This record gives sequence, C-alpha cells and structure tokens, in this order.
Amino acid sequence: MTAGLALDANATEPLRPEARAAVLAALDLPGNPSSVHAEGRAARRLLEASRTSIAARFGARPQDVVLTAGGTEANALAIHGLSAGRRILAGATEHPAVLRAAPQATLLPVHPDGTIDLAALDNMLAAGGPALVCLMAANNETGVLHPIAAAAALCRRHGALLHVDAVQAAGRVALGQGANSQGLGQGADSLALSAHKLGGPKGAGALLLRPGLDPAPLFAGGGQERGRRGGTEPLPAIAGFAAAAQAATQAAAARLAPLRDAIETAIAGIAPEARFPGQGAPRLPNTTSILLPGVPAETQVIAIDLAGMRVSAGAACSSGKVGASHVLAAMGFGADAACAIRVSLPWNAPDDAAERFVAAWKAMRDRLVRRAA
Repeated sequence: MTAGLALDANATEPLRPEARAAVLAALDLPGNPSSVHAEGRAARRLLEASRTSIAARFGARPQDVVLTAGGTEANALAIHGLSAGRRILAGATEHPAVLRAAPQATLLPVHPDGTIDLAALDNMLAAGGPALVCLMAANNETGVLHPIAAAAALCRRHGALLHVDAVQAAGRVALGQGANSQGLGQGADSLALSAHKLGGPKGAGALLLRPGLDPAPLFAGGGQERGRRGGTEPLPAIAGFAAAAQAATQAAAARLAPLRDAIETAIAGIAPEARFPGQGAPRLPNTTSILLPGVPAETQVIAIDLAGMRVSAGAACSSGKVGASHVLAAMGFGADAACAIRVSLPWNAPDDAAERFVAAWKAMRDRLVRRAA
C-alpha cells in the first residue's frame, strides 16, 4: 500500500507551525478580551494585534474586520447584513455556505470553463433594482478564478454591492491590496475569510468590509466586534489565524502549480477519456478536478483512499455525502457531474506528491476498467 498522503487542502490545510506556536502562546492568556482588568487588557492587546495583522495582510482597516467563527459565518453575516432592500444575485457555482444562506438568490450562469458570465451579470444588474452580488474569488472544487475586478466594475456601474467569498483564494493568489473608496482588493465591498483554509486552526474567520459599511448582526450578544458579532472571541484561534495569514504567501503557493500540472499531464497520457473541468481558465495553483466518465466520484474516492491517498469529491460540507456536483452541472457536464474528484495540494506537499498520486489513480482506473470489461 502507498504511504498515506493527504491531498485535500481545500477541505482544510495542515496546521502551519507559525499558527501552532501562536495558538499555544495565546492559551497562556486567561483573560476575556472584554474585561477591563490586567488579564483582560492583555487578551485585548493580542486580539487587536491579530486583527491589525489580518487587516494589513488583506488590505482592510482594522476597524473594518469582523472576526467570526469561520467562512460560513462570514458569508452569512454579509448576506444577512447587506441584503436589506436588495435582491441577491449569486454565481451558480458558489459554495453551499452562500447558496444556503441566500435560498432566494437568482443564479448567475457560468461559462463552460467555470468563469462567471459577465454579460449575463451586466444584463441582470440592469434589469432590476439594487442588488447584492455574491461571487467567490476561487471555486473550491475546480480552483477556477472569477474575474472579480471586472465584476466589481459592473456592480459599481449599477449601484450594486459585491460580496466575495475569498475562503479558497486567500493566501494562494493575490486578492489585491489596499482598501479604497471603491472597495477592498479588486473592488469587493465585503470579503469572507477562513483561518483553517490558510493553515490556521479551525474555528476562526473574518468578514472584511469596505469603509462605511455596517452590516446588521446575525446575533447581538454582548456587543463584541463593534456590535456586529456577539460572543467572546476565541483568542487562540484568532491568534493562529493571524499567524497563518502572514505565513501563507502567493509565492509559496506558486510552487504547487508544477505538481498540479504534472498530475494532469500524466493522467491525460494514461487515460485519454479523462477530463479536467476548468483547465482552460485561470485557477488556483494547487487544485485540479479530475473527471473519469462513467465512474461515480464516491467509487473513485474510496478506491484511492484504500491506496492511502486522501482526496475528495467536492465541498467538504455535505455531511459525508457524495453526489453530483452542482458546480460541474452548472458548467454543462451533465450526468458526468457525478464522476469527478478533487485533488487539492497542501502547502507542505512533498516533491513526489504528483508521482505518488498518479500511481494510485492509475491503479484505481486499471481495476475499474478490468471490472467493467
């Protein structure tokens, strides 16, 4: 059996050593950041230092960073807090965290390569009143990058707000730097982040806001986070989040692209029938979607798992269920939308990751082909 190798970083990145050290140090601070005594003030200093670090890393002001329990809450807070009086338009390939938070959303079509149809967005913005547009920076299943700057320009032209789910993109590709009057980074009005997708601990995230936006809270609590998110802040997780955000750089992530490309080249040579959804579009450097027509994704994932390779069939937020991908369905793959696996290389992927995975994938395909013959 091939030695175990986790290639499911889009579900969760391995914890970075910088984040681990920050978490352990924060655990030694017993105070509540809302307390006014000495221990509370020490905790508050670390909390605000972490907030400032996250803000600087992603081009926001510290006062415009709302710390949350993760990306799902950050997305829900933006949708709940910014959609009053606005219709919601959401990309058809958005993460379930967005689509389930906005079940009333009108879906925006994508091109066959997975990128948003900007002409359709323009037409839909022109056809109605004020809107909140929800568009992910990078797709979690295919790695496809949407043209956020172009979408933001359309939103500004039509007086719409743009919320960007940047959970998968943060720390892997450039999001743009510097908050300005036109929004964060590439023009977003709000931006959702998650610590554990950066190599930080689970349980922390953030919603970054354009200056002047003040979303209504999902729950009020004790007035923490300037009244925008109640509840005592999980200081160790937030400290680890800030450390991971600083450690996760675009340059470091770029080393994964040759490994991703080597996987695709090798598999295309082994199996001419294999397809790679989104391959022609700009993508995250660590992500490939591999479609084997006629073979259910669940069958592939289990077979590869038995060979010691940990991959997935899409979003890791479906209670362990594997079914047809709504992302691939929106891209026009029809019945084969249930036949793709996702390989997402972690920040610490070994140099032989491509070779080891391809060997396991080939063995899986050979067994299935013999069985079908």
